[in-house]
Amino acid sequence: MPNSPFSPRRLLVTGGAGFIGSAFVRLALARPGVERVVTLDKLTYAGHRENLAGPLDDPRHAFVHGDILDAPLVARLLAENELDAVVHFAAESHVDRSIDSAEPFVETNVTGTLRLLEAARRHQAGRSSFRFVHVSTDEVYGSLGPDDPAFTEEHPHQPNSPYAASKAAADHLARAWFHTHGLPVIITNCSNNYGPRQFPEKLLPLVLLNALDGRPLPLYGDGKNVRDWLHVEDHARALWRALEAGRPGETYNVGGDSERTNVELVHELCAALDRLAPRAGGQPHAEAITFVRDRPGHDRRYAICHAKITRELGWQPTETLASGLENTASWYLENRAWCEAVLSSARYRRERLG
Repeated sequence: MPNSPFSPRRLLVTGGAGFIGSAFVRLALARPGVERVVTLDKLTYAGHRENLAGPLDDPRHAFVHGDILDAPLVARLLAENELDAVVHFAAESHVDRSIDSAEPFVETNVTGTLRLLEAARRHQAGRSSFRFVHVSTDEVYGSLGPDDPAFTEEHPHQPNSPYAASKAAADHLARAWFHTHGLPVIITNCSNNYGPRQFPEKLLPLVLLNALDGRPLPLYGDGKNVRDWLHVEDHARALWRALEAGRPGETYNVGGDSERTNVELVHELCAALDRLAPRAGGQPHAEAITFVRDRPGHDRRYAICHAKITRELGWQPTETLASGLENTASWYLENRAWCEAVLSSARYRRERLG
C-alpha cells in the first residue's frame, strides 16, 4: 500500500490510562488539528485515572471505562465518534505476572487485539483515510548474545516468556490484517520504557520508591541483564511520527540509544538520588542493592536499532539516560501522593521486581 500524508484528528487510544498510553494521550491533545481523543481503558492494576490528570479536563477528551474484548463497545466508539485512527496500547505487560498465569495475557494481548483489528476493519471500510498503530515490544525478538548486533525489524520473532509470546502473536495478527484485509496497520516495537507515572512493579520505579523508603533495592540474578532504555516521552513522539508518516504494513523499531546492565542502570539512578534525596546518614543509596534469585526464562540482552524510523520518519530520541533519570527521579519525589494512590488502589506487592 503506498504511503500518503495522514493528519490524525479523531483517535481511539486503548490502554490510555496506563504509563505509555497516558503519555501519548497528553501528546496527542497538544497537537494542532486534533479534535477528539477517546481513551478506552479497563483500569486494571496498571491503569489509573490519576495518569490522565489534565486530559480529563479537556473537552476534546473522553474517557471510557471498558475492555477491548467488548467488540460491540469498540464498534460503537469508533462509529459514534467518527474516529480516523486507533493507537493500541492495551496489554497485560509484566513478565512475572505472565509466568504466574499466562491466560490473562492470551485473552487481552491476543484475543483483545484480534477483536480490535476486526472492529477497525469494519469501521475502516469505505473511509478514505484511516490508520491503526499496534504498539509492541522488543521482547518478541528473544534474547541477544553480548556481541550480537541490535534487533532490526527483520529479526525473527523468538519470544521466551508467556508475555513475549502473547505480544508476538498480536504482532502477527496485526501484520496479517494488513496483508489479508488491507487494514492500514503500522507496527512499532520499542525498548524498555521509563519515566513519570510508570507502575511501581517495574524496575526503575520499584528501586526508586524502595530507596526513598529505606528498603533493599532488589536485582535479579547477577544484575548483568542488558536493556536499552527509552524515555516514555521520546516513545510517544515516535508513535506520533509513525501514525502521521509511517508506511502501512511496515514495522518500526523504537530505541533509546541507552544500553545498560541492570546493575549499571540502578547505580546511575542511585547517583541521581544521592543528589536529589540523600540518605539521612549520608551513605550512598547503592549500598542497599540486593541480588535475588533470577526469574525463569530471563532474557539476557535486548538492544534496538532504530535506524529505520530515524531514516524514514526523522525521529530520534532526545533524552539522554542521565537527563531522563534525573527528571524521572524528580517527578517521583514531587508526586508521592500519586505513588501512594496507585499502590493503595492496586493492592500492590512491593517485593515484586521489574
